Amino acid sequence: MEEWITEELLEKAAQVAEKGICDRCLGRMFGKISTGMTNDVRGAKIRDALRENGREGNVQSPCPLCDDVFDLMGRFADAVAESINSVESDNFLVGSRVDPSSLKKEKEIIEEFELKDCESIKTELNREIGKLALPMIHRPVEFKAPQVVACIDTRFAEVSLDISPVFIYGRYNKLSREIPQTVWPCRVCHGKGCPRCNGTGKMYQTSVQEEIGNIALEMSGGKEHFFHGMGREDIDALCLGEGRPFVLELSEPRIRDIDLDELEARANRSELAQYHYLRFVPREEVQRVKMATPTKTYRVKVKAESKVNKEAVINSASSFKNICLDQRTPQRVEHRRADLVRNRTILWVKADNIGDDTFELTLETESGTYVKEFVSGDEGRTQPNFSDALGIQCKVEELDVIAINDQ
Repeated sequence: MEEWITEELLEKAAQVAEKGICDRCLGRMFGKISTGMTNDVRGAKIRDALRENGREGNVQSPCPLCDDVFDLMGRFADAVAESINSVESDNFLVGSRVDPSSLKKEKEIIEEFELKDCESIKTELNREIGKLALPMIHRPVEFKAPQVVACIDTRFAEVSLDISPVFIYGRYNKLSREIPQTVWPCRVCHGKGCPRCNGTGKMYQTSVQEEIGNIALEMSGGKEHFFHGMGREDIDALCLGEGRPFVLELSEPRIRDIDLDELEARANRSELAQYHYLRFVPREEVQRVKMATPTKTYRVKVKAESKVNKEAVINSASSFKNICLDQRTPQRVEHRRADLVRNRTILWVKADNIGDDTFELTLETESGTYVKEFVSGDEGRTQPNFSDALGIQCKVEELDVIAINDQ
């Protein structure tokens, strides 16, 4: 008798064997006690020991616990390999769905005999199917962060794939004052399609997201794209310079290693937006991009209600150096933002191209600053503001983001 088969183990094994379960299920009930063997071998050794003591138990067919599901592992492995080989990945993992009645019976046996060293039927199925499928798949198993998980429903031998997303970092320039950053569902039908949106379900026909996302989806064979920007500009604003950082997420891609040079070239045929510095990144980059709070540099064209004095404009601009603003939620967005007072800093402002009643301002601000309201004052909701400093009511006619100062 094997050394690891103790009298205590035999006593419990004798009681478990009375349930009529197969050798594999018997071995699994004590699966963590010894190593270097499969559960069916472990179970056979335990049963041999029980037989020597006249207590082997009456093995039923099919097994009342697993219903002989392990006899179908070859079929399961073929189905898993076929599914995984239909997609591109560097690694894989096998999962399973087991008949709930088997899981219930397993739990009852474990609790009835207070078994502490057992292994679950799902764990064994996952491992053994994976071992059989591995030679047919030609890529390694990955337990911590698999790119694709093949889950086999052992009741029907059907496989569903859980494919991890692909994440692509880049920077974009927005060259149109008539498109949003992301897909904007129609306010009337909320994406269902109606006369207002001509059945598209969208407020705008395209977006920065769609100009690159639709191409990436086609190249990857993915299901859907999501756009994570480092903030966003207003629809009527441009984003110039080095551009705004973003991460494009592609769900369920069947091809992971798409040609990013080709993606960039195709996306940059657009006259509405341009994309640069594309590279693959891990999921964690999404959080970094979304949580970043870089300062931003803007260029705005300003219209004053009356003629301005050039020196006064320059002096007013230079007075805003590291000045903290109290900005109450602007009137233009109060329908969708909480009515709060936010503290934001203007780092510096410079004025040039000063005409009779127009001029340009270049300014660097803390992330989240409402620049249009800083210039106009928003009827006193932003204090201090440029209009009050100049003594003439002003408003922004055009706004461009010229730098996102993300290191």
